[in-house]
Amino acid sequence: MSGWSGYLTLILEGALVTLELTIMGSALALVMAFLAGLGRLSRFFAVRALATAYIEFFRGTSIFVQLFWVYFVLPFAGLTLTPLQAGVLALGLNVGAYAAEVVRGAVKAVGREQSEACIALNLSRYQRMRHVILPQALPLMLPTFCNNAIELLKGTAVVSLISLTDMTFQAQVVRAQTGNTLVPFATILILYFLMASAISATMRWLERRMARSLDGIRT
Repeated sequence: MSGWSGYLTLILEGALVTLELTIMGSALALVMAFLAGLGRLSRFFAVRALATAYIEFFRGTSIFVQLFWVYFVLPFAGLTLTPLQAGVLALGLNVGAYAAEVVRGAVKAVGREQSEACIALNLSRYQRMRHVILPQALPLMLPTFCNNAIELLKGTAVVSLISLTDMTFQAQVVRAQTGNTLVPFATILILYFLMASAISATMRWLERRMARSLDGIRT
């Protein structure tokens, strides 16, 4: 590399890795959030217990320790993951545990009269949840989901500990090679802010879109 343009290109390549981690980690977190959040509302004790154990474990332990377990310990059990796979798994499971409580709280916040109206219409438990309860709960989830996604974005910095070349890792490389701290870390500061702003704008758009559709769902 020659000059700062080469170093900035290196950081931008790391930003693509950060973006990839954020998108895939958020997708996994969303799946786990609904599985565990709805699992805590299940009529079956075993399902509730499993969901609760997952939530409490991943909320109660450090993301650093979780990442190291996924990347360094799981190979002893015969499961070897690439740094990207390990990062996505650790981040998705960790953030999904927090988001699961958002799902549970939003579902319980929907008025009881909605469920009673569904029962009067002879809708099954699945039909009530799928067509009435969840569509009304989703707008309640989105503001906190936005916070969760931004936290996941910022949490991607931990993957530099397992030598995954995200933009924090690349900023450290640039700092080591140039002896300059201000430029590389100011650059990733701006990039993190721009990515977080994009997440916020997307969530606000989804909130407005869902709010307009609620009039046709409420009974």
